[in-house]
Amino acid sequence: MPRPRAVAALLTAALLCALASACAGGSGAAGGGHPAVSLAGSDLLGGAPVHVAQERGLWSAEGIDATVTTQPSGRDALGAVLGGQAQLGVVGDLPAVTAALSGRELRIVADLSRFSDWRLLTRTDRQITGLAALKGRKVGVPQGTNVEYALSRMLASVQLTAADVTVVNLAPNQVTPALARGDVDAGVTFPSFYAAARTTLGDHYAELPFTGYTARTLLVAGPKATDETTTAVLRALLKAQREIAADPAGARKAVLAQSKGALQADYVDAFQPRYGYGATLSPELLAQLEQEAGWAKAAQSLPGSADHVALLRHLHPAPLTAADPAAVTVH
Repeated sequence: MPRPRAVAALLTAALLCALASACAGGSGAAGGGHPAVSLAGSDLLGGAPVHVAQERGLWSAEGIDATVTTQPSGRDALGAVLGGQAQLGVVGDLPAVTAALSGRELRIVADLSRFSDWRLLTRTDRQITGLAALKGRKVGVPQGTNVEYALSRMLASVQLTAADVTVVNLAPNQVTPALARGDVDAGVTFPSFYAAARTTLGDHYAELPFTGYTARTLLVAGPKATDETTTAVLRALLKAQREIAADPAGARKAVLAQSKGALQADYVDAFQPRYGYGATLSPELLAQLEQEAGWAKAAQSLPGSADHVALLRHLHPAPLTAADPAAVTVH
């Protein structure tokens, strides 16, 4: 039977060990000794470098242990960052703009990709053969996302505004069912739902292509992100970006694997090549953010300033400059 003094020594040792483990866990270091960083993703194709880095284990080479979660939309990914559930987020340009106008603590650290192949989805029996025919119609759209801004650009291209249509706020996956039921005359949603709409509507399916808006997928940092870990994340993403360029087919397989069944191979094969990848911070990005901010203030009555100087404060070039100085051309 153990002696009392020996038992006490064992208990003390166990307590010290537990305390040491707790302290180590609170330091932000992962089990392998690498700092832990959390990323909230959204668009799997727009954020393809993130998912390629995850699939191919590129984080550890940069000295970090990254956890990537995928949210239904950039709006949700932004909410995770602003709510403290993630340090970094992969979001669309419009959610980032609205957060900036609302005075939230948000830093845009890179423009990861660009996409401009949009479609207005509709039904043949609605006889919408041009965007001007949307006047007076019901249009379903997930408000607060890049898709809402895409709709605004569609309307503006034919001198219409949101006041000329009835906008119905729908989740991205609700647009197709609403079209099928006839609840809306047209809809705009994420490209990953185009094929489902075509299948569901069958002979009633119709679409109008639109390339007048380039959506940008941004990497944003919240209050809990440090420049050191953000730079390490960007280095891994730059490596993933090079792998996408060198082996597009392999990169598509990596994104498909990371989607865990959310995406179909036909969609990834068709649409990933339509994205332009390359982490940058450019004057073109700033000009687009300024244009979107002006629209968001008018459409959503947001309080912040939409001018060039105010938006420039939300661009944080230090991490990307450390990872790739040539990628930063905005000042």
